[in-house]
Order: sequence, then C-alpha cells, then structure tokens
Amino acid sequence: MSKNVIGICSGIAAAGIWGGMYVVSKVVLDVIPPFSLITLRLILGCLTLWILVLARGGMNVSGDQFRRVFSVGMIGYGISLGFQFIGTKLSTAANASLVTSATPAFILLFAWMILHERITILRVTALIVSTVGVVAVINPSTMHVEPSLFWGNICLLAAALTWAMYSVLIRVVTRQMNVLFVSLIAFLGGLPLTVPVGIWEVSTQHIGHIGPGIIAGILFLGVIATALAMVLWNTAFATLDASVASLTFFAQPVVGALLGWFFLKENITPVFILGGILIGVGLIMASRSTEAPNIPPK
Repeated sequence: MSKNVIGICSGIAAAGIWGGMYVVSKVVLDVIPPFSLITLRLILGCLTLWILVLARGGMNVSGDQFRRVFSVGMIGYGISLGFQFIGTKLSTAANASLVTSATPAFILLFAWMILHERITILRVTALIVSTVGVVAVINPSTMHVEPSLFWGNICLLAAALTWAMYSVLIRVVTRQMNVLFVSLIAFLGGLPLTVPVGIWEVSTQHIGHIGPGIIAGILFLGVIATALAMVLWNTAFATLDASVASLTFFAQPVVGALLGWFFLKENITPVFILGGILIGVGLIMASRSTEAPNIPPK
C-alpha cells in the first residue's frame, strides 16, 4: 500500500471519528465545563498512548524534539481545543461542523507560508470542489446566526484557524520522529493550559450528574476521538503534503450526516449524495497533486 493511500485513509478515518464528536461533545458539555472536559480528554489520551508506547519499548526522543512537539501541542490541544469546546458550548453542533469546515482553506494558506508548498491550480480547484461538496452535505440553512451565538461562532472560527496552524506545524515536527511519540508529547503540551482553567471551572461552576451515558461520552472523546483520531490525523500529515491531507477533513460532515441517518432516521437527500461525490472528487484531484514540499535547509 502506497504512502499516499495510507495518508488519505488515515485522514479520512480521523475525520470520520470527529464526525460524531460534536454531538457527543454537546451532550457532555451540558454536564462538564469545557476546559475540564478537555483536560479529561487529554489525560485519557495520554494514558492510552503511554500504554502503547510502553508496549513498544518506551520513548526515545531528544530534549529539543520534546520541546518542539510540546510547544506545537499547546497550540493544537490547549488553544484550539479550548476554542472548539467553548464554541460548541456557546453555539450549536451544526454551527460547529460548518464553521470548522473552513480549516482546509486555512491549512492551504499556512502550508504555503510555513512549508513552502506550492498553491497549484489543481490544489485550489480540489479545495473549491470539496468545499462545494461539504456545503451541500452540511446544508447552511441549518446554521443559526442569532446574536446570542455570535461569540460561540467566533470561538469556532478561532478553533479552525489554530487547528490549521497545528496541522501544518505537526508536519514539521514529525520529521524523523515516531508519530505515536509526537501525539503523546503534543497531548502533554495541552495540559499546562487546560489544567489550571479546568480546576477553576470545577471550583466555581456547577458539575451536572455524571451517569453511565456521560461516562461513555467521556471515554469516547478521550480514547477514540483523541488518542486514536489524533494519531491517525498526525499520520496523514506526516505522509502527505499538508494541503492534500487537509481535504480529508471534509469526511467529517459526511460521517456526521450518515450517523444522523443511521441513528436518528434523518433523511439522506440527493443533494447530500452529490456533496459526498464532490468531496470524493476533490480528494482524488488533491491526491494527484502530491509532491515533496520545498523546504529550504536550516
């Protein structure tokens, strides 16, 4: 199996897992405050990956590598996840899915600025085709723009922007490093930001009843949507150009809609099918544009 196929499949799998994450997050956030939930996610993710690291004989990284990945993790798992959870809590799950779909466009821009990846006509066309597809899948009419949701939507936009920055930077720091090690250290990078705020939340805000459903939701968010999905996402960006890997993000709303059809008996419309086809076409176009990034020597 080629590296391109592995990278695209990894990215789609990660995005697919996140397709069901917003609904789960919305439910759990009604009980647990945002940064407290992020902290639980990261701790569960760290524990899961640490077990895997130990099973593989331990971690072998230099101090410089650790510091670089740790700082990138602060952006992705401290700042970006913070914006995402606050935005989801203050806005709606539909808004979260739609606003954060801007992430691939931001990744294309950052990949050009940081990785010196060329913005080719084929890649821009692939982005446009996939974006049209995701708009068809999500259906913008479900988005709410009431003034009361303004700050939530702004936080979601900030989450998309900072996640794009993280995704590009993770391609830089994964060079000559095991993706499992990178993911674990990045999770640790988020904790210095989330733990203090999480402690403050617990001491000042009401924590709802934590029943079996909430526990299951926390485990899903920590083990599946964090540990597994982040390793898959980092694998995609370690093996593909960032501007290509970013388009796998568009699998997220497709999976979310399919889950709504399967569990909630929501209708699958012809427009949805057309949108899914356009996203697939965009991914195929992007995969044909892969090339080694032109990074000048240090």
